[in-house]
Amino acid sequence: MPVPAPLSADAWLQQLFRSRAAAKGGVIRRQKRDIERLLGWDRFRQELKHRGFHAVENAGQVFIFCNQDAVRIIQ
Repeated sequence: MPVPAPLSADAWLQQLFRSRAAAKGGVIRRQKRDIERLLGWDRFRQELKHRGFHAVENAGQVFIFCNQDAVRIIQ
């Protein structure tokens, strides 16, 4: 059975930011290694800045806040 080709960086971003959670201003989570492999940190940061979004990383997961509200670390 053929293995599907990996997504391009642009297709991955499109899929990410067109998700239902992103469209509703929610939070989405992705593997840190996927961001590094498919996009790279510079491009990822650029896309966040362009949209006014924030993200945090913990235990290999990146949590993306798809709104422009402030993010506060509780503890």
